[in-house]
Amino acid sequence: MNKRILKRSIVILAITILSIVLFAGVPPSFEGLKKNVHLGLDLRGGTQLVLQVNVEDALKATTDQTIEALRGQLEKNGITVRQLTRTAVDTFEARGVDQAKDADFRNLIEGTYTDYDIASSGDLGTYTMKLKARAAEEYKSQSVDQALRTIANRIDKMGVAEPVIQKRGGPGEHEIVVQFPGIDDPQKLKDIIGKPAFLELKLVQGNGSFASKDAALQQYGGVLPTNLEILESQKAESGANKVYYIVNKVAQVTGRELKNAFVSRDDTGRPAVSFNLNATGAQKFGRLTEENIGRELAIVLDGQVVSAPVLRSRITDNGQITGGGNGFSPEEAKDLVLVLKSGALPASMSYLEQSVVGASLGADSIRNGIIASLVALGSVVLFVLFYYRASGINATVAMILNLVVLFGAMAYFGSTLTLPGIAGVILTIGVGIDSNVLIFERIREELRAGKTAVSAVATSFSRVFVTLVDTHLAALISATFLFLFGTSAIKGFAVTLVIGLVSNMFTAVFVSRTLFEMVLSRKDRAETISI
Repeated sequence: MNKRILKRSIVILAITILSIVLFAGVPPSFEGLKKNVHLGLDLRGGTQLVLQVNVEDALKATTDQTIEALRGQLEKNGITVRQLTRTAVDTFEARGVDQAKDADFRNLIEGTYTDYDIASSGDLGTYTMKLKARAAEEYKSQSVDQALRTIANRIDKMGVAEPVIQKRGGPGEHEIVVQFPGIDDPQKLKDIIGKPAFLELKLVQGNGSFASKDAALQQYGGVLPTNLEILESQKAESGANKVYYIVNKVAQVTGRELKNAFVSRDDTGRPAVSFNLNATGAQKFGRLTEENIGRELAIVLDGQVVSAPVLRSRITDNGQITGGGNGFSPEEAKDLVLVLKSGALPASMSYLEQSVVGASLGADSIRNGIIASLVALGSVVLFVLFYYRASGINATVAMILNLVVLFGAMAYFGSTLTLPGIAGVILTIGVGIDSNVLIFERIREELRAGKTAVSAVATSFSRVFVTLVDTHLAALISATFLFLFGTSAIKGFAVTLVIGLVSNMFTAVFVSRTLFEMVLSRKDRAETISI
């Protein structure tokens, strides 16, 4: 055996051993296979949720933030506006604009708030600002993307292995599909991933809490100012009914300034949640608490007042959320920390679908998939051995090694094997034998032309190589588009197909040629080949 063949043989052996170690462990075992090859929802069983992102919430929040930012700029520029009111999720109205500053008002809107169209409502000093259609679609898309990232963060902190989280549907549907292999408690998952968990710190106005909304409204003669709102307490106080607070509509500090959150204990030893703010939040919080010592500060979570402690001193970068009347349970405190640390959802969610795939169904899928793969492999092996005689052994070894490299690569990259993925494995077997057929038929043609076996093999592999590259590249491009734009099932198929195509180029060209050369390097076989 010459040095060239020896080096190629060492490379093949090294890749084979590495692939086996990657997907079957050291030493190779069935337990190692189960550990290293991740199974998808359809094979392992688990839960699938389809969520609808209510993007109108994001538009409403954007419009409210715009109103408050505009209110500050108007005050800074000395422009008097009697009232700023949101009239729709993407529209707000300005009434009583000072006529002496009318041009300044329009210039401010057109120069700073370029996402809005401004139009006169007919009444003197009244204008309507509506979010442009392009900007509205952009905000909707951003809210879905942000929801996707937030859900992914929460699931990562839950320790769920190999979840599938992706957008579904066309423009305007705003749906997210989430799959959790190995987990069969949908309600637990819904409680974690669907909770908005938006933290706000708002000053309490009026005389503390009220027994009802009507009682709160009486403090302002039955008409609440536009910059205030009434919020309900999250829990009943000391076993009684829930109470109500009048607070500023816009939060002075929000969860966007949150740096960290962790489980702690309150003054009575009950579970609580402590949090730290970033530099921007600490500056705002320090100024807020210093200027309002003696007043109540409502800690608002998802639009409900969790607690409203009295500010006793200046606080900068930390605070604590207690559970109100009955406090938090340890599990509630832990879950709250999880969702706070992962970020708030930009909009509420609706559940469109919920399904649980049993492990037995997954086991049936695996068994049927393995049977189909073995039948496909066995049929192909019988064909090549019958049609190509001893050279069929070459094709069989190349195909089996192709599968070994395929599973090794999937284990290395952490790819998830799904039922469509098994179909991709079967297709890989077909692609592999197709490559060998092209090469073998070319060798036959060269032999018929009177060339020696050594020359026929060398010429055939050189000339067929370009054809194989063309066909595999076309299939790779198709598989890439399937992965980029397909659903989770299609992605599973595309992943195995891409890896299978790459590994097949190695086995069909490099491995197969080496095996031929090893046989032909023996002097008594150099002039003949069984094909």
